[in-house]
Amino acid sequence: MDDFWSGVGVDLHLEPDATAGRRAGLERALRDAVRDGRLAPGTRLPATRRLAAELGVSRGTAKAAYDQLVAEGYLTARQGSGTEVASLPTASLEALGSAARARAPRFDLRPGSPDVGTFPAAAWLRALRRAIATAPSLAYDYGDPRGRIELRTALSGYLGRARGVIAPPERIVITSGYVQGLALLTRVLDGGTVAMEDPGLPFHRDVVRKSGGTVVPLPVDERGACAGKLDSLGANAAVVTPAHQYPTGVTLHPERRRALTDWARARDGLIVEDDYDGEFRYDRQPVGALQGMAPGHVVYLGTASKTLGPALRLGWMVLPPQLVDAVADIKLHSDHHTESIGQLALAEMIGSHAYDRHVRACRLRYRRRRDQLLDLLGARRSVRGIAAGLHALVEVADEAEVLARAEEEGLAVGHLGDHWHTPGEGRPQGLVVGYGTPRERLYPAALEVLGRVLDECRAGAPDRR
Repeated sequence: MDDFWSGVGVDLHLEPDATAGRRAGLERALRDAVRDGRLAPGTRLPATRRLAAELGVSRGTAKAAYDQLVAEGYLTARQGSGTEVASLPTASLEALGSAARARAPRFDLRPGSPDVGTFPAAAWLRALRRAIATAPSLAYDYGDPRGRIELRTALSGYLGRARGVIAPPERIVITSGYVQGLALLTRVLDGGTVAMEDPGLPFHRDVVRKSGGTVVPLPVDERGACAGKLDSLGANAAVVTPAHQYPTGVTLHPERRRALTDWARARDGLIVEDDYDGEFRYDRQPVGALQGMAPGHVVYLGTASKTLGPALRLGWMVLPPQLVDAVADIKLHSDHHTESIGQLALAEMIGSHAYDRHVRACRLRYRRRRDQLLDLLGARRSVRGIAAGLHALVEVADEAEVLARAEEEGLAVGHLGDHWHTPGEGRPQGLVVGYGTPRERLYPAALEVLGRVLDECRAGAPDRR
């Protein structure tokens, strides 16, 4: 298209994306030009008649695009003065752009997310259609803060057979993900002192603190969380990841399981079980949930984020009887209830066993990826946490050196240093390598880069002058 802006002293090549409709394409092109500074504040834009003639669109389309951007604040229009580019906080826009670029490395082996490209769109759509076709009209009204009974019933059966959880429907509360469940519990405990694994996810510690709790570090060793430390910590609750500790990857030893539940019974304490990826076990059947050993003292928290995708925002809490009403009341006054249609669709997926089939397929896929990672590392590195989950811990001598080299190569990985309650010298060091995120076609290349980075750091960086 011709540079029709030259008549107003601006050299701009504008190519509206007509695939989304001419008006939407014109809006997007103009909006992007303002955002990236090609159209400076105060630039006077062509009249709608001229703009339409230059682009070969109707004057109504041009006027609608201008009106939309005026409403959004990108343009200003005054009678008799025409349309001009508004003044925007360009520094903030540039910062947002820089942050977006920083979050998009060439190869991403950071932990925390599944391969969202495997989302079972066809199965979800079928379940959604069935759910909508059979849902009562009241399903579209405000609902029970505990969640739809259809999903709570489906989860009761699924969690019992797949995770060994004692989960009557009346003791399940549906949440908008794990984070909301953790926040609700902290509020029910009226703050209190919460022991959280060290190392562990710092964001979850922040959730507890921002919900009024006091966080104390619960050490983790090769047997998992050190339950024997709880009495000295003065905690009234402990948050643990028994099936696959994050980030070390160890499975909680049976003796530690018994010690945890003994502590809870003796001290009337509460154990919060974060079962974030318990379905993905590769060397044997998944280890059953801790909750089955002490259902009156363990809150079981699960989520669809790792099995289906974080975008669904569907999680669940299996609560001791004495906490159900209190959690439901705080849930009611937090967001009333989690959206209902997604709950009905997930209930349909579980009931039809499509959910089980998807989990089994993902388990095979992630095991292949784990095996590729192990083949790459071979005997060169000590690797932990490989029996389950979507990440492994690779021991390194110098995290900072490896991370710097990885950044040069466009590779993003996690590292232990981010996870300690109190970082400092003398801490074990390692990379937390996630193998769930990369697309299938990118994964081999990501592993190749990881191997090269590790080899270079061990051998010493070559002279690149």
